[in-house]
Order: sequence, then structure tokens, then C-alpha cells
Amino acid sequence: MSEKMVSINDLYEFKDNPYKVKDNEEMADLVESIKKYGIIEPLIVRKRDEGGYEIISGHRRKYACEKAGIKQIPVLIRDMNKELATITVVDSNLQRQDILPSEKAFAFKMKLDAEKHQGKTSGQDVQKCTRDNISEDMSGRQAQRYIRLTELIPELLQLVDNNKMAISPAVEISYLKKKEQEDLFETIESEDCTPSLSQAMRMRELSKNEKLDMDTIFSLMTEQKPNQKEQIKFKVEKLQDYFPKGYTTKQMQDTIEKLLKQYMQRWKNRNLGR
Repeated sequence: MSEKMVSINDLYEFKDNPYKVKDNEEMADLVESIKKYGIIEPLIVRKRDEGGYEIISGHRRKYACEKAGIKQIPVLIRDMNKELATITVVDSNLQRQDILPSEKAFAFKMKLDAEKHQGKTSGQDVQKCTRDNISEDMSGRQAQRYIRLTELIPELLQLVDNNKMAISPAVEISYLKKKEQEDLFETIESEDCTPSLSQAMRMRELSKNEKLDMDTIFSLMTEQKPNQKEQIKFKVEKLQDYFPKGYTTKQMQDTIEKLLKQYMQRWKNRNLGR
């Protein structure tokens, strides 16, 4: 492994990199740190047959350097095949705290596929690999559940990333056919609800028996859950006309609760003859 300075234009993102580079507050802090101290830890790369270098570890640092206007970046050049490079990409990012469920899902799948191609797993050994080798920080069963998420259509997977659908029901939904998933998402959009684990399990069983259609999905999704209480919902856009410009949702909620308490007190006073 050798270290050298290379042009930022000669660095290329790893193909099918499962991790997204986010332009957020943490990235802004990294940019400022690099402006002040430079790159403390070199990027890990490997040579490309078509020229330049493929990034194994350091996609965020490379992006931060672009934003900071840095043209030359220190790298460590490693000689590794595609499978070893893939495993290294996955493992070098798993310790981050901001990884989305979709990123974990495709990362674990990539690593499993790479290990299969390396000859570490085959046939019945696939299950053992996901039990033992995918991640040191979670059980193989958990890793398998994340890998199932790669079977979701993008719209449903986005709901998981946005914390609008829990992972357990999402895993069950992943067994549905694509058309069934599309019908489910349409129902989620129209009815503004997501499936419980119980509902998802029932849909999976119905799908298995070729009995899941749009009407059945709608019927399941609109049934009242055992712990569901009747709610009154308002769209923020409809409330904004009644509040000063710039009011946050929290300020609106606090004001509404305060006015309701005043209304209730006046109602009690009137009924008590005061």
C-alpha cells in the first residue's frame, strides 16, 4: 500500500456505492475542518483499469474537498479485487450513526454477494453467512431482515427511511409481488396510513395464497386497529391563515390548546350560572 497526492478529478465514486453523501450540517462541519486542518486521514483507493482511482473509503471527504476548493488529495492506494473492495466499502461505513435503513439493506446485500463470489459462501452456506459474517454490530437475523428491504419498491422503502413505516411490517411487505406493493402504496397515499405488523403479516399470507388484490388491501388498511383512537386531523396549510406569519407547527398547537382550555372554562362557567 502506497501513499501519494492525486488530483481530485482522478477520483471516482465506488460503483453502486450503497451509502449516500448528505449535504447537511455534519458535512458543513467537515468542510470547515478540512479548510482549517486539511485531510488528516488519507482516502483509501484502488486503481481503475480505465485510469484514475476508485474510492474505497472517503467519499464524504472527497465531497468536502470539492466544496472546500481543494484540488489535490492524499490517498492510500491498495491492490484489491472487486469483491474485497466491496466488503471494505461496506465495513468502513457501518460505524456511522446516520445510516439509513435502505443504505444498510443494500450494503449488507452487496457484502453478502461479494462474499459469495469470493467462494466464502454457496448454496446452504448463504444463511450461515448472514447469521455470522455480515455485521459485527448486529445479529445475522437482523442483517437478513435489512436485506429483505431491498425487495421493496422505492416508494415503500422511502417510507421506511422517513420513519413513516417500521422495519418489522416493511419486512413482511417485502414478500408481496411488485403490483401488490404498488397497490399498497396507492392505498397508503390515499388513506394516509401505514400497515401495522399484524396487517402486513395478513397481507403476506393472502399474497402467498393468491388472494390479495386492491379491494382486499383497502379493506385491511381501513379497518380500525385495536389500539387506534379516533383522531381529528388538520392540514397545516389550512391553519396558517389563522395565525401570524412565521408561526411554527408547535406554536400553532400550543395556541390551539390554550384557546380550547379557555373555551372549556367559559363553557363550565356558563353552565354553572356564573
